[in-house]
Amino acid sequence: MSAPRVLVCDSIAPEGIEALARGAAVDARTDVTAEGLLSIVGEYDGLVVRSRTRITAAVLAAAKRLRVVGRAGTGVDNIDVPAATERGIVVVNAPTGNTLSAAEHTIAVLLALARNVPSADAALRTGRWERERLMGVELRGKTLGLVGMGQVGTEVASRARSFEMRLLAHDPFVSEERAARLGVELVPLERLLAESDFVTLHVPLTDGTRGLIGEAEMARMKRGARLVNTARGGLVDETALLRAIEEGKLAGAALDVFEREPLGDSPLLRNERVVLTPHLGASTSEAQERVAIDVAEEILAVLAGAPARYAVNTPLLPPETLSFLAPHMTVATRVASVATQLCAGQLGTVELDYAGDIAAHDTTPLRAAAIRGLLAPISTELVNIVNADLVARRRGLRIQERKSASQEVYNNLVTVRLATSAGTVTVSGTLAHDGPHVVRVEDFWVDVPPTGGWLMLCRNRDRPGMIGAVGMLLGSFDVNISYMNVGRTAVRGDALMVITLDDPLAPEQLRRVEEIPDIRNVRLVRL
Repeated sequence: MSAPRVLVCDSIAPEGIEALARGAAVDARTDVTAEGLLSIVGEYDGLVVRSRTRITAAVLAAAKRLRVVGRAGTGVDNIDVPAATERGIVVVNAPTGNTLSAAEHTIAVLLALARNVPSADAALRTGRWERERLMGVELRGKTLGLVGMGQVGTEVASRARSFEMRLLAHDPFVSEERAARLGVELVPLERLLAESDFVTLHVPLTDGTRGLIGEAEMARMKRGARLVNTARGGLVDETALLRAIEEGKLAGAALDVFEREPLGDSPLLRNERVVLTPHLGASTSEAQERVAIDVAEEILAVLAGAPARYAVNTPLLPPETLSFLAPHMTVATRVASVATQLCAGQLGTVELDYAGDIAAHDTTPLRAAAIRGLLAPISTELVNIVNADLVARRRGLRIQERKSASQEVYNNLVTVRLATSAGTVTVSGTLAHDGPHVVRVEDFWVDVPPTGGWLMLCRNRDRPGMIGAVGMLLGSFDVNISYMNVGRTAVRGDALMVITLDDPLAPEQLRRVEEIPDIRNVRLVRL
């Protein structure tokens, strides 16, 4: 039997090519055009790309033999993952290869910022000997606040301990036990900002994290603190950051990523208290070698029929399992995502309840789908049936599962219950003819159809006029309601309005809704 053929479309480290060659016939054609790829892709069982080559639905349709696409890196924006999944093509990536390089670069720019290294170098090269002006600070004894304790944040914490720094972290999805093992104290973001001498960011760019550190957050920071962002551009309001530095609120900042890249003629370039590097977090020869080898090993595993550690899309399930559980996986993902966005405080345990016919099956796919939903609003980690338990363990998530043969109202019901330091959040969902419906939030039975957009939940006293008051106010905001439903525990008792909106509300608009008499609290969730 001939060896499978793999086409390498973009440049990767030679060690990756060598690893691929141990189990496949490899063609490296790093100058292939989009048109050229369409004409030859049908000859290959596997593809390797970085960010240059786009794997579109048209390419996948022409790839009659293709079984796996490997991204030598983390992001898969250049790959049509849904089209690949539909055709049974596994997409893999190499999400851990850059971790150490990104962590080390964070420490590098943090030190450069603390000791004014770029300014000192620039001054000396122009003949200026300015020791007094360039006085720095030590890291020993200072407080480092880590926003996000994923893989990179964890490695930064490990290295910061060697500088005898006090470590605070904000990450609702890291357990207290794991944080304690890392020598980190978990705190709310407001406290982290108020107490930290240095703040480093280690979170993905999502709708929930865009503008995470803005004017209000910088106002809460300690006077003379320093901010480091080597994670994603867009997490920091660069205009507000520059103003905070110029006004003396912050002592400086170090940025490796920016709202727009390349940076262009930014005013950041003209402030010597800002250390700037051109997105170098993963730019080490070791990282490129690890990424190349990792993706090669993943591709060979798939071609050999073995499970991949870093499969981006869900691997093929047995037909009978797929046909029954696949629709319910969307339910598990949706209810978990809603629960994540509703919870506050530090996460303790995750309970997953399966009721009805689904409980008679292997619920591993449902657990994976729920973990994916839990992390989606706060992480870009790609979770599927292969790596779900690994991702959960890495974050210290304690997951308990329960099964029951029936449910009083619904044939099948998936419930996610999150216990946190601030209380418990419960969300349930079921599958209807048009897709996943959220049917329970806390003690209220409701019905939220499978729409996109935004979900506003208003807890209020059940009395006449409440729906009209909320609707009139939303109308004054020019925000359109696409669906509305009310659940209540008793007549004139507690009620919950669930309202799907075409557009999100600004914080000030949410406060206006909360000011309506007998509204008890308002939450906004991205669907």
